[in-house]
Amino acid sequence: SGPRMESLPEAVLIKILASIPAVDLVLACRLVCCQWKNLVDGAALWILKCQQEGLTGAQSQENAENWQNFYFLSKKKKNLIKNPCGEEHLQHWGEVENGGDGWKIEELPGDFGKEFPSEEVHKYFVTSYEWCRKAQVVDLRAEGYWEELMDTTQPKVVVKDWYAGRSDAGCLYELCVKLLSENEDVLAEYKSETISIPQDNDASWTEISHTFSNYGPGVRFVRFEHGGQDTLFWKGWYGVRVTNSSVTVEP
Repeated sequence: SGPRMESLPEAVLIKILASIPAVDLVLACRLVCCQWKNLVDGAALWILKCQQEGLTGAQSQENAENWQNFYFLSKKKKNLIKNPCGEEHLQHWGEVENGGDGWKIEELPGDFGKEFPSEEVHKYFVTSYEWCRKAQVVDLRAEGYWEELMDTTQPKVVVKDWYAGRSDAGCLYELCVKLLSENEDVLAEYKSETISIPQDNDASWTEISHTFSNYGPGVRFVRFEHGGQDTLFWKGWYGVRVTNSSVTVEP
């Protein structure tokens, strides 16, 4: 019989384990023996997995105290906002307030508008002559971010939105994002000022972003709300345009 697994040099064993899917490492391999548990709980294995899958970089090297969490957060990273660009009309958006003629979805660039910086975005939501608002609540546990991770690691919650006016009309825009507990108590909040775009603007798209960090234990939901209106009170859809909203959980 050949050499037993436990007699292999640790560096070789780490290389073998690094080829195993991450979920199996945590749920099965770390239960095999003390040595495997220590390797799965240690940094070297996860640094190697990150390197193999292109998840490293100067920034991550500096900040990743827990490489296992860094690996999982990097692999899971995706936009948690559903229907961010209006491809499914208003589906997934709740608490919709339809002031004036209400929300409408239009194709880019739209009348008196400009193309979006990314070719992947084709549509946007547009507001009317009274306040239009819409909200979406992200359930972090349902998206795979377990309680201990949110409470102990407290990964960054990065929120982004894009807004624009049309060049022939002035408009207003607001963004409000809240981190909520199990009982939907507000644990952290970001509220933009009311942003005013003048009538003679260049219709260019502007990104607004906020990063939540060190927000304390208990966060289970993210509530994203935005909206606006035009400032001329013209019938139709001359208010602020929004698209490509995003909420991501990052290491």
